[in-house]
Amino acid sequence: MSDAPLHRLYRHYSELPYSQRVLYTMTLLVLGLGYLFALIYLFHTYAGRAGGNPMMLSYNDILTAYTGSGKGSRLESALRGPMSTMLPRDEASMLITWVHDGADRAKYDTDIKPLLDQRCMACHDGSNPHIPNLNGYDNLKKVTEQDTGEDVFTLVRVSHIHLFGLTFIFFIMGLMYSHAYVRPVWFKCTVVAVPFVAVIMDISSWYLTKLYHPFAWVVMIAGGLMGMSFAFMWLVTMYQLWFSPPPPAVMQRVDGENIPNVG
Repeated sequence: MSDAPLHRLYRHYSELPYSQRVLYTMTLLVLGLGYLFALIYLFHTYAGRAGGNPMMLSYNDILTAYTGSGKGSRLESALRGPMSTMLPRDEASMLITWVHDGADRAKYDTDIKPLLDQRCMACHDGSNPHIPNLNGYDNLKKVTEQDTGEDVFTLVRVSHIHLFGLTFIFFIMGLMYSHAYVRPVWFKCTVVAVPFVAVIMDISSWYLTKLYHPFAWVVMIAGGLMGMSFAFMWLVTMYQLWFSPPPPAVMQRVDGENIPNVG
């Protein structure tokens, strides 16, 4: 398939009108920026979740996110992990001690609530459904229970968002990348298919990790495959759009069919 002739419907970027090439370029820039911010958010969410180095994402961080720490409460896991830099050490210790002592309601009213109002309510007031609501004793009590990781309902809610969103993203990326001249053809097709397979691997492994811990490796591998596929398609598309000369097979067809490069 490395010498496969050009399909009659195939159009290289050089054969597209400039308006369409500009559309692809701007889409690439926005999607690339969005993917970068998504990576930063994921890193901030999971790195240090197991209580290790908050500047490095590890297998244990992924495992803790989906199965829990196995020790202490969700609140304690957060304060010792990703939220360790959000509160002074003495205030974090006071919260953890309060949880260990049984999360007394009276002490909540006198000591804990003022601390949360000052340090946490800007984000954890309940307005954002994607982060724990710490507004009020009853809501706080939920995160003082044993840390068992993300619950199944939360995973279901996040799953459908990821499935729809990532499908649209990689459909758009794959559609733009399909105009690239890449040989062998089987490799080009593989690059298009890999991120969709990785999405299924990633999301299914969220649930499977709860049953069998080594699936946390699959979560990390699937995320890496998605990132590499996105980066490869982004770079190849941007390069062939503007910086590489049309391949000889395309030039011969352009000359033969007199395809204009305007519009």
